[in-house]
Amino acid sequence: MTRAAGLAALVALGGLVSCNCGDAAGPTTVRFWAMGREGEVAAELCADFERDHPGIRIDVQQLPWTSAHEKLLTAFVGDATPDLAQLGNTWLPELATLGALAPLDAQVSGSSIVRTPDYFSGIWETNQLDGTLYGVPWYVDTRLVFYRRDRFAAAGFATLPQTWPAWQGAMRAIKAQAGADRYAILLPLDEFEQLLALALQQDEPLLREGGRWGNFRGAGFRRALSFYLSMFVEQLAPVTTQIQVPNPWDELARGYFSCFLHGPWSIGEFKRRLPAAQQGIWATAPLPGPTGPGASIAGGSSLVVFRRAAHPREAWQLIEYLSRPEVQRKFYELTGNLPPRRTSWDDPRLADEHVRAFRDQLERVKRTPPVPEWERIATEMRVVSERAARRVSPATTAAELAAIVDAAAAELDGHADQILEKRRWILGQRDDPRGQP
Repeated sequence: MTRAAGLAALVALGGLVSCNCGDAAGPTTVRFWAMGREGEVAAELCADFERDHPGIRIDVQQLPWTSAHEKLLTAFVGDATPDLAQLGNTWLPELATLGALAPLDAQVSGSSIVRTPDYFSGIWETNQLDGTLYGVPWYVDTRLVFYRRDRFAAAGFATLPQTWPAWQGAMRAIKAQAGADRYAILLPLDEFEQLLALALQQDEPLLREGGRWGNFRGAGFRRALSFYLSMFVEQLAPVTTQIQVPNPWDELARGYFSCFLHGPWSIGEFKRRLPAAQQGIWATAPLPGPTGPGASIAGGSSLVVFRRAAHPREAWQLIEYLSRPEVQRKFYELTGNLPPRRTSWDDPRLADEHVRAFRDQLERVKRTPPVPEWERIATEMRVVSERAARRVSPATTAAELAAIVDAAAAELDGHADQILEKRRWILGQRDDPRGQP
């Protein structure tokens, strides 16, 4: 609550693009906030919704992603939230903890359209907090491997291996063929998603005791960090940042590296950037795991209804409409955003060989820890892991690598425990009937 209260002094952010989908003089106007390109497309979809619901008008406001988080919190503090909004699923725990969001369990239970078993389970779980549902997935996102199929084939691998040892073995063979100035994989040090995906594949959670303490000194995270850092020790990955490699699609085609982890938007980038003669050299594959096909990050955006919504019933009607498989397919056609329902994938446009790997990966995605402080912790994970990667070299021994891993894990636990201090106090107050932690 303190973070939100501090934002009360902020000047409400501008830069909103507003459009009325239909006649604003209708009897009921529902306010809908959406971000970026999705905000533009939402207006088009709302026009179709209004034709089916002549008594409802949807006022879509487009928020830039760079300021959307602060705008949402400021609106909550100022009692100016819309009826519904698009919400990144890592933001949902924060807004739900503040009491800004309305529970949706009853609406889903009574819906003939929103059917829980049809959604990818890992994505659905990102919308739940302490057993209560606060959002319905709108589109999904995850990370998997884009790779040079010809380079892997030349190294003796017809497809991307499915386990860490086999994957690393393939990358060693590629590196041996590529030479000193080329690499097997790109792992930008200023991104945390690659290490996070490897860490989510472990059995142990990243936070322990209900999100009260860090668990980075656990065996699972240390195993993931050790595997990650070994890529730099063996010079399978360059010590670089995404700023230094701003165009990974062309660099993969050029052969600077032979695989990297990215999201579904890269499919379009490859198809636009590479000439026809090179379209056959790249492929996608689910992320390998320690012993078999591995999990990845459960990302994307959801639709939420605010607790103070003026028109919650009509807002839910719009969520149901946007959740229809045929509408989700149209949304994919307009944006390239992947649908969260399995039945929505029954469409020839989603049968592309590069997209199918995402369908497979979405069956194995895991949520990040559902605490409001997670994004701050993820930032610390990026900083600590970058420092560790810059400490290793080909001369690093196994014992030295283990010591670097242990030190980084302990440092990260220290940062996480400090960030979670207020959370422990609040939960202690809630759990103790005398009001004492």
